[in-house]
Amino acid sequence: MSETNNAAGVEAAVAPHRYTAVMAADIEARWQDFWDADGTYEAPNPTGDLAGDPQVAARPKKFIMDMFPYPSGAGLHVGHPLGYIATDVFARFQRMTGHNVLHTLGFDAFGLPAEQYAVQTGTHPRTSTEANMENMKAQLRRLGLGHDKRRSFATIDPEYYKWTQWIFLQIFNSWYDDDLKKARPIADLVQQFETGERAVDGGRSWTELSATERADVLSEYRLAYASDAPVNWAPGLGTVLANEEVTADGRSERGNFPVFKAKLRQWNMRITAYADRLLDDLDGLDWPEAIKLQQRNWIGRSEGARVDFPIGDDAITVFTTRPDTLFGATYMVLAPEHELVEKIVPAAWPEGTRQVWTGGQATPAEAVAAYRKQAAAKSDVERQAEAKDKTGVFTGAYATNPVNGEQVPVFIADYVLMGYGTGAIMAVPAGDQRDFEFARAFELPIRCIVEPTDGRGTDTDTWENAFGSYEAKIIASSNDQISLDGMGVVEAKARITEWLERTGKGAGTVNFRLRDWLFSRQRYWGEPFPIVYDEDGIAHPLPESMLPLELPEVDDYTPRTFDPDDADTEPETPLSRNQEWVNVTLDLGDGPKKYRRETNTMPNWAGSCWYELRYLDPHNSEKLVDPAIEQYWMGPREGQPTGGVDLYVGGAEHAVLHLLYARFWSKVLFDLGHISSAEPFHKLFNQGMIQAYVYRDARGIAVPAAEVEERDGAYYYEGEKVSRLLGKMGKSLKNAVTPDEICAEYGADTLRLYEMAMGPLDVSRPWDTRAVVGQFRLLQRLWRNIVDEASGEVTVVDTAEADIDEAMLRALHKAIDGVRGDLEGMRFNTAIAKVTELNNHLTKVGGPLPRSVAERLVLLVAPLAPHVAEELWRKLGHTGSVVHVDFPVADPQYVVDEAVTCVVQIKGKVKARLEVSPSISDEELEKVALADEKVIAALDGAGIRKVIVRAPKLVNIVPA
Repeated sequence: MSETNNAAGVEAAVAPHRYTAVMAADIEARWQDFWDADGTYEAPNPTGDLAGDPQVAARPKKFIMDMFPYPSGAGLHVGHPLGYIATDVFARFQRMTGHNVLHTLGFDAFGLPAEQYAVQTGTHPRTSTEANMENMKAQLRRLGLGHDKRRSFATIDPEYYKWTQWIFLQIFNSWYDDDLKKARPIADLVQQFETGERAVDGGRSWTELSATERADVLSEYRLAYASDAPVNWAPGLGTVLANEEVTADGRSERGNFPVFKAKLRQWNMRITAYADRLLDDLDGLDWPEAIKLQQRNWIGRSEGARVDFPIGDDAITVFTTRPDTLFGATYMVLAPEHELVEKIVPAAWPEGTRQVWTGGQATPAEAVAAYRKQAAAKSDVERQAEAKDKTGVFTGAYATNPVNGEQVPVFIADYVLMGYGTGAIMAVPAGDQRDFEFARAFELPIRCIVEPTDGRGTDTDTWENAFGSYEAKIIASSNDQISLDGMGVVEAKARITEWLERTGKGAGTVNFRLRDWLFSRQRYWGEPFPIVYDEDGIAHPLPESMLPLELPEVDDYTPRTFDPDDADTEPETPLSRNQEWVNVTLDLGDGPKKYRRETNTMPNWAGSCWYELRYLDPHNSEKLVDPAIEQYWMGPREGQPTGGVDLYVGGAEHAVLHLLYARFWSKVLFDLGHISSAEPFHKLFNQGMIQAYVYRDARGIAVPAAEVEERDGAYYYEGEKVSRLLGKMGKSLKNAVTPDEICAEYGADTLRLYEMAMGPLDVSRPWDTRAVVGQFRLLQRLWRNIVDEASGEVTVVDTAEADIDEAMLRALHKAIDGVRGDLEGMRFNTAIAKVTELNNHLTKVGGPLPRSVAERLVLLVAPLAPHVAEELWRKLGHTGSVVHVDFPVADPQYVVDEAVTCVVQIKGKVKARLEVSPSISDEELEKVALADEKVIAALDGAGIRKVIVRAPKLVNIVPA
């Protein structure tokens, strides 16, 4: 036997009941089994199949949520559970303070990773995803998380995505009424067209329109609609990519293939209709200001004017926040993808076209085609880069500036994007640096229309850059109907906007940076759209009775790939290969007819847009959610005017997309009367990240962190020196530590305590395996304060409260007061520090603890280390679980210090320190200070001009 094993054997013989990793594993497994069998964490609904004791349901409620986890095949590392442990601690504390707590966890299981794995291995995505979920469930269970498992689900469950499809149909069958500022059923809009209350564009009546024309009209209003939309098309992958999947170099993150801009028929969500409400309702949410700011910036509300520049029989519409500079517009730029480009391009170059405008091409059509191809190969980030050279090409067309009648050339250039504004700009090169650089490159005129205040003068030939100012006066801006000369910007904007509206050449308007949400993916592993097309291509919603529309089996999950450099291709979706599923005969209420199913699938965002509602009523097959249940858990109440989840915890990386999409879906469902909460998440908390050191060799390759040695301040791997940098934790960086490892070595309670004690929850912090033992020792001391390590018996004594040492009572009640406040404020690190301080105090006192002190100590620990708390609670003679026992309440008389130290200063120098009551008044404190012997001696008979008192801690005496 080795010396180590021999020492461990001797220790076990001397202290067989010491808290060890082996004991922790036994305790934790037993209590996890008990919680499952007992239904300890089941939260009753006020009604429905999860309804429980009405007295329990009548307690104040608390709905606590984590952001949806994706079941990765790599499993969890210790960074993943940080938020889950935090919400568990908070939920446990809320239960112990009298709340009916709903806390559960499901899985966001659709998405690209499982499909990629299926492509590589041929394994069905459901098979790998379900295996990943089982592994993750086991890892999370080992942490002792108090989830109501009856409420858990995965987005890939057909009974779940039935309702995802149902919500899509509610959105499809709705339109936004700008007068009422809310969504309404599309049937109401049809009725307005039928009665003539609302006119059809073009002057024809509704009855005169064909079925296809009616469908096209309604598509302009529907909140879910199909259109030809610009997308990121990667031929080498055979799929369309989200912006997040494209690198700054305009290539795919996966495979590094070129990505092109292409127009494809796609489903969209008209989230822009809700832009104002999405902005306004942020004010009522308890969210971090940084997240609110990101959403405001993403929505990007700006006031300005819409201006029409006539061109042939059409007009180029621009939005500008500076209509006062219209007289300075000397050319126009369209995004290369703009729909008017092909219509306005003439057959030949106009006479006098400059060579620099043509791109070296013989005709405008050739120039435009060549430039479009060039622009399509660039990412939006590349196109917007400030430092890049400005490129573009003349379309061969001229538009008319509405304020002065000038003919201005129309270019296409990649620095203008279809995703912003109208995809067209009026270029005022004197006031905008990008326009200035473009004008210089293409020898275009630059007209000064804002009087420079920096001494440069109005001769733009001498300028080195643009000059823009909101403080300067407008100059050289007049026609025979209006003059802006001499006006300030605010006055000039109002004047020109009024003139544009009066003359029918534009209008004041509000613009948003927010674009409609592209909702289609050319993939297999996603929710099928509940839409079919008839022989005329008209989209028809499936009736609710045909939901869920389940994913069919396909032989090949691989998208069809093409020449990576061939942008002139279109994706072939995996679903389109199952022709028996695609082409069907259905009776949608007017007899059997042939239809073609939609072969795109929904994005992985879809399932996470409403999952909070499914947690409420997870087994309801008749409706989305029971109204009484939704009202109870999420309805508006005092301090929460728009309702929502009481606490939502997750990473800040979801600040915009997920949170914005979920808010949009909630508002539509609210408008249509399906839910009472207009917002999904009332309070949002962003946890920080657990980081880890990454070690790299001379080649820059990550090496196993666990095998790196530190010597004399340097780091070595297999004898070679390596660099160290703090970064993310992950399998690819070879620095991942699994929770299983820590649980095996110390126990889950130790891991929970360590992660919560590392620092404030919202701050990122470095992982240090060597420091975990500190929390393990805390639990060992806690155990030793209550249990005899030799016999396993509790050592507490029954002592009346009045007979307990006052110093012990003060330490106890101060800890209770501090821990209670810290847990409520999610300051878990300081709560643990206070528990540690109390436990150390009790250890130093020595001797058996009074039972009432030991019990309250265990209750303080219970939310943080639930397994050991349950075991100690049972050993202390209680038969039930500690989970629903009332959290201790501090006695105020022991929280306030008996005495505080008051400093007495004379001429700013400390002359005495007095021990006084913390409740002493200013008047009393002044008398005590002036009567003190040291103060009298220091004054030495001098008179007193002034006494400044700040009870109970300061007296400042100013001698005469």
